[in-house]
Amino acid sequence: MTDHPLQSTPHVGQHFKILSWNLLRQIGATLDEVVALAQEVKPDIFLMQEAVSELDRVPEILGGHYARIALPGRIHGTACWSRFPFARPPISCTLPSGLVVRRTAQLIDFGSFSIANVHLSHGQILNRRQLRRIAAMLRPRALVMGDFNLVGPTLLPGFHDVGPRAPTHRMVDFLPIRIDRCLVRGMTRLESHVMPSFSSDHHPISVTLRLSNPQHAPRWLRFKDTA
Repeated sequence: MTDHPLQSTPHVGQHFKILSWNLLRQIGATLDEVVALAQEVKPDIFLMQEAVSELDRVPEILGGHYARIALPGRIHGTACWSRFPFARPPISCTLPSGLVVRRTAQLIDFGSFSIANVHLSHGQILNRRQLRRIAAMLRPRALVMGDFNLVGPTLLPGFHDVGPRAPTHRMVDFLPIRIDRCLVRGMTRLESHVMPSFSSDHHPISVTLRLSNPQHAPRWLRFKDTA
């Protein structure tokens, strides 16, 4: 869906556009809004948080590749649509969780790089622990993107925060904060944007990235559920 689409998954020196949006479950962004945004922005990869079963129709409309993983005991979860094929089916990584919600991350492998689609806990110490768990599961070229529920720096070694700096959410409908983030390793940001929010209480964010050679990247560990 790019202006000059690649024929296959990008490799070192090539770039792609990724979009992320917390949809706000059943009361937020609709399937029509998701499709309209994808058609306007033309991302190569579209990450969604708080996605419900209605979104499973996305590949019927847009084509491409799609997977959704609901949170344990919830009707919503993380979903990924991609123009590129998955190197293997996306999996769920169980995270250290708080008392209310059992959290997982959706891990997506494209072969030349991997992605963690996240909706982290609200605890500022806990969500940093979750990020460290996720980082150990990713390839040397990787990104972590989604709703971080995080205020302040992420403090994740080896990763750089390349998302847009503008606020992406209004806490209690009043205080604008930047909690939708994009962290990368082995990639370079070309551009980033905050998009209009439509019916969700979060703004979508768009980041264009070029794959580069990672420096001091840890040994890649095989994907596995760490529950």
